[in-house]
Amino acid sequence: MAIKIDMLRCFTTVATHGSLSEAADALGRTPSAISMMLKQFEDHVGSALFETARKSRLTPIGELILTEARREVAHFENTVSVIEGLSRSELGYLRLAVTPSVATTVMPTVIFKFAEKYPKVQIDLRDMDSATIARELDRERADIGIGSFPEVEGMRRTELFSDAFGLVCRKDHPLAENWEQLAWRTMGDQTIIANGLCEQITDPDFAPVLARSRLMVHNMASLLGLVRKRVGITVLPRLAVANSLDELAFLPLVDVTARRTVHLMSRPNNLLMPAAREFLKLIAEMKRDGSLMPDSKFRKAE
Repeated sequence: MAIKIDMLRCFTTVATHGSLSEAADALGRTPSAISMMLKQFEDHVGSALFETARKSRLTPIGELILTEARREVAHFENTVSVIEGLSRSELGYLRLAVTPSVATTVMPTVIFKFAEKYPKVQIDLRDMDSATIARELDRERADIGIGSFPEVEGMRRTELFSDAFGLVCRKDHPLAENWEQLAWRTMGDQTIIANGLCEQITDPDFAPVLARSRLMVHNMASLLGLVRKRVGITVLPRLAVANSLDELAFLPLVDVTARRTVHLMSRPNNLLMPAAREFLKLIAEMKRDGSLMPDSKFRKAE
């Protein structure tokens, strides 16, 4: 007969209490059941574990086995606790890959609420462009991604919101003085700094504006740094500069309907860890009650 965890738990409990009856009460078993299990354990060991029938004193071999038995019972109970915690989303890890604008505006509130409910879940948050997020999801290096994505086979994609594109320049730039009439055609010979989001703008009038650009910048911090240093102006969605309007201005465009759509993407629910499923549930709840976005200037997806 193999040694079972119940045998070890029975032995350690009897040794701790020094009495069959007290151990039986602690384990919720009858004294006869405890005695029988203890005998099976001793038969397997091939040696008596207690000096007397009253079980008040351990034999030398019993003392040595008790140390190992207690360690194994504690390890088993900890393992069970971890497994149950993982299944209830109380433990585990969550890998998030989001665009920089989402990381600085949307994620703080979402993560605060999630961490408040699941404080023991480890969260790894990385910001990157949408193309890199899609690759991280495909390589299973991220559980949930938030960015602008096309449909991807095997992935679940949900629209979260959309925000309008506009011109970003310094507050003291000449265009900021007359922005009510600003449109693609009025940009004239302005120096345009292109970025990865420009490819989402399909307005025909924007094509010649983009064609004039001789500078492409992919990193958001670098892009805004160049604008601050008067190297040029750029075009971005409103959320991308929501926390960067110190020296900069976001100028809406007249008769321009270009918008950036932001999606949430992940593998199907049955392939996600419980913690990731709970995170998706929280985002869905915040989207429904309107608390997902930092202000009302963004269009929620229906």
